[in-house]
Order: sequence, then structure tokens, then C-alpha cells
Amino acid sequence: MKDLVVLVSDQNMKYVLKGLLARPQALGIHPINIDDEKDIIRHPEHDPGCANSGVTFLADFAQQYRYGLLMFDHEGSGKETRHPQELQETLNKEFARSDWGERARAVVLSPELEAWIWSDSPHVDAVAGWKNRKPSLRHWLVEQDWLQEGASKPERPKEAFEAALRTARKPRSSSLYLQIAEKVSLKGCTDRAFLDFKKILRCWFPRDVPY
Repeated sequence: MKDLVVLVSDQNMKYVLKGLLARPQALGIHPINIDDEKDIIRHPEHDPGCANSGVTFLADFAQQYRYGLLMFDHEGSGKETRHPQELQETLNKEFARSDWGERARAVVLSPELEAWIWSDSPHVDAVAGWKNRKPSLRHWLVEQDWLQEGASKPERPKEAFEAALRTARKPRSSSLYLQIAEKVSLKGCTDRAFLDFKKILRCWFPRDVPY
């Protein structure tokens, strides 16, 4: 059986996963044998598809993979009236009743993927086209009311990232997400969904257990 299959909502999330899973030491896990072209799959119906039929979509993979992950944004999923953690637990219960049992988990990102990419790192500035610009990216975010003083990330992370790219005249591309995921330090990320993601992987692929 292969190690892991991941069902994601879009190309940006696929590229973030590609970057993160290539950094087992930073995640605190054993290296995973994963082909990002075959084992990280985009749902054709994006966030709503993942929310409504993600568990069913992954059912066909239960006999081919040791573990499965379902990942999508809470915002845009059509399930915004439900708390993201409640939605996540409901999906986990559906997995538990399926052929996956306890081998598959859902991670619902709130409000969206961009909450993971904001880091007080010069690498984020460089990827967003803000290297050597004045004011710095974070100062600009505060000035433009995207970021509150003392906050670690914008309340509207996706809109803030896209506004920063437009101001720097940097073309939007999924490759930007890959560049951030490949290099930015993961130690300071306190996002609830990211911590859940890391905890799941550490349970399935503990660093001190050879495969």
C-alpha cells in the first residue's frame, strides 16, 4: 500500500502540500513516500465538493493507501454556518464509519489556506514581491488596515495576500504558495488547522519509527 493520499480543493493547496510534505524534518515526521502528481488530488468541485462529497470521493482509495487526508477551506465551502471544528469532526466521524476507519482525517482550514502562509519572515516578503520595498510588507498591511497592530496574520488572509501581490505587481501563481511552503519556518505557525495537520502526520508517520 502507498503511504498517503490527500484530497484538496484547489491547485494552491496542492502546491502548499507539495512543499510541506517535502520537509519531514520541519514537520517532525518520518519521510513520506508520496508522488505529488498522483497522490495529491484536486476535487473537481473545489471546496464545496470536498465538504459535501470528500469522504465518498476518497472511499475508492481506502484499499490502496495506508492513510488519507481531506483538506479544504471553510470559507467558500457552503458550510460557513457551521463552526469549522464541528464540521471537521463530523467528517472524521464519517471516515470512521467508512472503510478507512481511523486511517483518514479531515482538516478544515479557517477561514482559508492563506492563513497558513502569513509568517513574519523575509521569505514571504520576497515571494510576494516586497523584497527591499518601503514600507515593509507587514508595515504596509498595517497601514492599509489589513493587519491589526500586534496581530500575527490578517483577518482576511487571502484578500490581504492578493492585495499585496497587486501592489507589488507580482502575478498570481500557485508556484508562489510552493515557494513559501518550501522555505518559511513552521515553528511559529499557531493556526489551529495547521496544528491539527501536523499532529495527524506525527501520529501516522512518527519520526522515530522506520518504514
